[in-house]
Amino acid sequence: MMAYAPARGRFITFEGGEGTGKSVQVRRLVSRLRELGLGVVATREPGGSPGAEALRDIILAGAGARFGSAGEALLFSAARIDHIDATIAPALRRGDWVVCDRFFDSTRAYQGVAGDLDPALLASLERVAVGSCRPDLTFMLDLPASIGMARATLRRGAAPADRFEREGLAYHETLRRAFLAIAETEPWRCVVIDGRPSEEVVADAIWRVVEARLDDALPHSARVR
Repeated sequence: MMAYAPARGRFITFEGGEGTGKSVQVRRLVSRLRELGLGVVATREPGGSPGAEALRDIILAGAGARFGSAGEALLFSAARIDHIDATIAPALRRGDWVVCDRFFDSTRAYQGVAGDLDPALLASLERVAVGSCRPDLTFMLDLPASIGMARATLRRGAAPADRFEREGLAYHETLRRAFLAIAETEPWRCVVIDGRPSEEVVADAIWRVVEARLDDALPHSARVR
């Protein structure tokens, strides 16, 4: 008898600048998907696996910055390889959904555009690190950089700013434009969501997109109103 193989799960990523609400919306979407009875893995980058979490501390402390954008991109790529191998790919094979706070679009924006990294090098690193493990759907949460940075400062409290939060407003405006440009280039995957309304309004907007784009993978009960 042929063994049953579960259908591949769905892979959703959240992208955007600092303070756009990615982590909050990841939690909300994960909760909503689990309420439908789906197996869901919530994860993040850098991090999401033991090896990648070890590299996260190095990256966010700024230790990789002295090696320039290429060095940072290499660190992110190494973390991403471990993250995919240990967490993302096994979950998708099990039929679980994966919801990730940042993925390769952040490397494209931070090291690629803001860091002025050679696009050919960036593309090569992406092919090696990501391969065919690409998101089915990416949400670009969009905010003016001034609002995002104010939110990030409030969220951080007395904790020190990380490597990227320490950059100036012009840097973060560059990131915003980079994320919007990615979304414009890949509309079949990316959806821009206005991050200015309340958490509830943003969450509802995200859910409407999930229903519209991934309807075939949702349980029947979620599609019948």
